[in-house]
Amino acid sequence: MATGATETTDAAVRAEDRALAERFCEALWLEDGLAQNTLDAYRRDLLLYARWLAAHGAPPLAEAGNGDLQGYLAARHPGSKATSVNRRLAVFRRFHRWLVREGRRSDDPTLHLASARQPPRFPKSLSERQVEALLTAPDADTALGLRDRAMLETLYATGLRVSELVGLRTVEVGLNEGVVRIVGKGDKERLVPLGAEARDWIERWLREGRRELLGPRPSDALFVTRLGAAMTRQMFWQLVKRYARAAGIEAPLSPHVLRHAFATHLLNHGA
Repeated sequence: MATGATETTDAAVRAEDRALAERFCEALWLEDGLAQNTLDAYRRDLLLYARWLAAHGAPPLAEAGNGDLQGYLAARHPGSKATSVNRRLAVFRRFHRWLVREGRRSDDPTLHLASARQPPRFPKSLSERQVEALLTAPDADTALGLRDRAMLETLYATGLRVSELVGLRTVEVGLNEGVVRIVGKGDKERLVPLGAEARDWIERWLREGRRELLGPRPSDALFVTRLGAAMTRQMFWQLVKRYARAAGIEAPLSPHVLRHAFATHLLNHGA
């Protein structure tokens, strides 16, 4: 993993704190594969805190307590935006959970720290015309385009999370009943209506595109890749962004924005 130097890596930071921050970032990279910019931000936040601890004669990172952390937040960020404070607090929470998990300390000093209050944010949405352009962007005359159209139509009709969509199995789709069966957290099951349009596209995908992509290979995944495996969330989201560009959609797009737009349109049409 590239270590990427930061301005905070200086003599004011204890060597043990610098090494600990580096081990934490390496663990993040190994566990989550985080981008270098994200790792640099985590490292920078920890080293700024470590420098403050050293300057105030406080314990090192692995031993600093709730009072130390509160003192740092109060001293360093009195004029910061709530979003910035909460981002740094998220870094400290993850760091201390890692320390506990690694057996370097038995308590988590961030447990009783409250997040800063933020004003409510409402997601930007897409117009129905933009959504229609997105839905029709895939080339449904190809197997891959047919798969992508069926996925987008299913997402639009059901409001599923992307993780739920890519995880669908063929046995969880009841075309006769017009529903999909979703197993969520805690193995809780719910039935979600499909709608005629999405059902028609899934039927066509099963009849034409899926057979072409799979060939003789077995798979219980509803939406498969060229390799016959289930699609990942990341892969599907890259496809969505590509189709959005092809549809001329320049507005910032995220899974939350997409689900919000779909849900709004369903409500507007009496769903």
